[in-house]
Amino acid sequence: MKKNKPTFELWEVILIAFVTSIIMSVTTGYALFTSGRIKNCSTLTNNEHLGEFISTYNSIVTEYYKEVNEEGLINAAINGMMDYLDDPYTTYLNESSKNALLESLKGKYQGIGIEILKQEEGPIQIVTVFDDSPAAIAGLKAGDILKSINDIDLADKSSEDAVDIIKKSEDKNIKITVSRNEELISFVVERKTLYIPVIEEELFEVNNQKVGYIRISKFSETVGQQFAEKLKKLEEQGMNNLIIDLRNNTGGYLKGSTDIASMFIKEGEIIYSLQTNLNKKDYKDETGEKKDYKVMILINKNSASASEVLAAALKYSYGAKLVGVTSYGKGKVQQTSEVSDKTMLKYTTAKWLTPMGNCIDGVGLNPDVNVELSIEEGTTYSYEIDNQLQTAIQEITK
Repeated sequence: MKKNKPTFELWEVILIAFVTSIIMSVTTGYALFTSGRIKNCSTLTNNEHLGEFISTYNSIVTEYYKEVNEEGLINAAINGMMDYLDDPYTTYLNESSKNALLESLKGKYQGIGIEILKQEEGPIQIVTVFDDSPAAIAGLKAGDILKSINDIDLADKSSEDAVDIIKKSEDKNIKITVSRNEELISFVVERKTLYIPVIEEELFEVNNQKVGYIRISKFSETVGQQFAEKLKKLEEQGMNNLIIDLRNNTGGYLKGSTDIASMFIKEGEIIYSLQTNLNKKDYKDETGEKKDYKVMILINKNSASASEVLAAALKYSYGAKLVGVTSYGKGKVQQTSEVSDKTMLKYTTAKWLTPMGNCIDGVGLNPDVNVELSIEEGTTYSYEIDNQLQTAIQEITK
């Protein structure tokens, strides 16, 4: 019997013309390095194990009693290797998956404006509804459970299946049925070109202090530059202290975490370390740039990977305090390599460690100030009703 690989997938529902849109299994949250094309492997053909594979492949293609799709056979073999590793973060990305991953991290895509999550055998849940997106306008909320799309039941479907249904719809108006508070509700949502909002900022004046607030929704390619611009704007407005909101941020490019951490941490301080099967390497701040105001970071159970890298770096190497609930706990780093022009591998290459040398995989980061969110999950955060944000502001203005 085939062993099912444990899954915890975050998918942005993005639809690129004529391809399935998959955002890696964070990815469970994800931290990504990127690399180039995998080198020519012709020198390995003398390997006896590869010889067995080639012989088996040739026998099936030439002698099996039914016609065999050769591309499908190769894809199945590669996916078999991924399954053997029993690592939910190691994945073979076909053309559609590869394109969707790259597009999502660039921040422009065709879709309805939601992120969905499927953990192990659980239902598909909406994690994020982007502001001003078709999904938000229609009335979908984070926390909604997806039940059907265009009347196709999702009970036994994967996140990829859900995305594929939307992608293949000839009508750009998609019928989405969700369960909310045990009530079934249907919406019609328009599919269109969208830009993912990565950074938003606000300034609060409390106890005669100006508290800056920056929310990071994803560590995209340009998140460092966007963060720097928002931070400068807040500083020019006389900001005294800063709150960084990483709630429901499941990760992205590791470089985004280091770029932001380097704006605060003193030169020479450790941002994170990588532990491979060969050695451990510390990555330190080399910019010479630093800050001296108080920082607090909001985290929750969906703050993962690159988010946790930033939170740990600022906690241990800057003195920031974490507010909220324990983070997800994804302590592994993936690298991507192109197998061909159409396909890509995403595979685990290392564990990342906090500046204290700890691996948080499966454990997460514990908050310094533990605060459960009192508002209904999926409600848009605002200072008036967000008790976690209120607590952070109270703590930082003491």
